[in-house]
Amino acid sequence: MDQPIPMLIDTDPGVDDALALLLAFNDPRHRVEALTVAAGNVGLEHTVANALKLVELCAADVPVHPGCAAPLLHPARDAAYVHGRDGFGDVGYVPAARAAEPEHAALAILRLSHLHAGRLLLVALGPLTNLALALKLDPTLPRRVARLVVMGGAVTAHGNITPAAEFNIAFDPEAARIVFEGFPRFDLADWEAVLAHGFPHAEAETWLRADSPRARFYEAISRQTRLWSADRRGEFWHSADALAMAWALEPAGAVETVERPVAVELAGTHTRGATVVDWQRQGDAPDNARILSRYDQARFHGLIRTALAAGAAVRG
Repeated sequence: MDQPIPMLIDTDPGVDDALALLLAFNDPRHRVEALTVAAGNVGLEHTVANALKLVELCAADVPVHPGCAAPLLHPARDAAYVHGRDGFGDVGYVPAARAAEPEHAALAILRLSHLHAGRLLLVALGPLTNLALALKLDPTLPRRVARLVVMGGAVTAHGNITPAAEFNIAFDPEAARIVFEGFPRFDLADWEAVLAHGFPHAEAETWLRADSPRARFYEAISRQTRLWSADRRGEFWHSADALAMAWALEPAGAVETVERPVAVELAGTHTRGATVVDWQRQGDAPDNARILSRYDQARFHGLIRTALAAGAAVRG
């Protein structure tokens, strides 16, 4: 059997991140080497605690490395109004027994890039602060990363946190620009792709009734978010980070992608944090992003359903 692909996940859990992590922990073709954690959806104290809880829930031997507690330069608002004050729906879960690692996330990213040079799959599910700091410490990092998958952006400026910008990029645009300019190639699953890959609430609820600790836990922590989504976005529920993770784990599921130069706007009065795509290649910048347009919806649903049911009781 081939050796599992080493994977490093930079994350800010968050209900979306939680589902993505359940997908990753359930895939035997990949080994999650570490979680590096930033502030984003909620503050760093909560995102680290949530990451530790998910590792414990899945009985995964995965270290959790705390990283940046704030954007590189400017303060940003979190998404507690969607995810709950603690990021996990304020259900009052029992904290994990294990502790986080003392090594900073940016240093862990660099160390693991050397340990798994040329093979490392790096999946960025939150603001890109930790990754930008790692790049500033060592600009040669991209040479050692086999593939970078980013959940972020809104490629035609239909944002979800401002009229033009998506949350992860808008939270720390300076970090996003550093990463987008530092990596010559990366895969981008943006918010508009997420909107095209929603699943009916009723179908998701059937998945959440699986007789497994993972499904029960996820049903509880996602309840507030699902109610908010049903009220604001209608009959479909969306999981941005799960879509990015599905593409990371099973790249063959991508039905349609497009490659273009993508930049991050920093100075615009109305467009700070926007991802600007040179669709007509009018500038001289090379294509740096492979943008996901369509992913196999049945495959996406199947990955979620299987991950939630992992460890389910066998029925006679």
